[in-house]
Amino acid sequence: MPILIAITGGSGSGKSTLAEALVSALPDGAAVLLREDSYYRDAASLPDFDPATFDFDDVTARDHALMSRDLAELKAGRDIVAPRYSFIHHGREPGGEPVQAAPVVIVEGTHVLCTPALVALFDIRVFVDTPADIRFIRRLLRDQTERGRTADSVITQYLATVRPGHERLTEPSRVNADFIIADATAAVRLEDPQAVIRLAAPVLAHPFLVSMVSDQG
Repeated sequence: MPILIAITGGSGSGKSTLAEALVSALPDGAAVLLREDSYYRDAASLPDFDPATFDFDDVTARDHALMSRDLAELKAGRDIVAPRYSFIHHGREPGGEPVQAAPVVIVEGTHVLCTPALVALFDIRVFVDTPADIRFIRRLLRDQTERGRTADSVITQYLATVRPGHERLTEPSRVNADFIIADATAAVRLEDPQAVIRLAAPVLAHPFLVSMVSDQG
């Protein structure tokens, strides 16, 4: 049966970097990566939707029911078509993203340990603990370069919903993690391969994965 791994932590904590490092460290084709951001609800279709005031940092902004069904399918060894979400239009794009079942399914997102039905599906649960100032700087740079946001809009959203959502939902969800990985690099950009390897090492040493890593070596 496929192994499901949850990687969570605050926005900018390095979840994506860690998840991608795990995929790379495992044998080719052994792991697939699923991002919780793909499972935002189709916000643009909601009545009176305003992206400036909509709380994207509340767990209700996610379609965890659909995500739970998709993960259950992957855990049963069946392929899925995951939704594809546009951060420009704030809605789902036509079609979707085919995801093939694999021995390891890695899921990263800020709320993946906030919903009991999701928590129960995972075999390994990881919380990435990164200082708040580093997380904020990473988010600020990412949203400007990748999502075309202004610095003022990023700061306003961070203060209005991102920080409160983290304190209300993501931070308390660490109690559902099997172990916590501390990102002590203080690096705004996680570009040092050795630092990333050190972050991934505790996960790769898990009994469920260690044999795969040995085979890879």
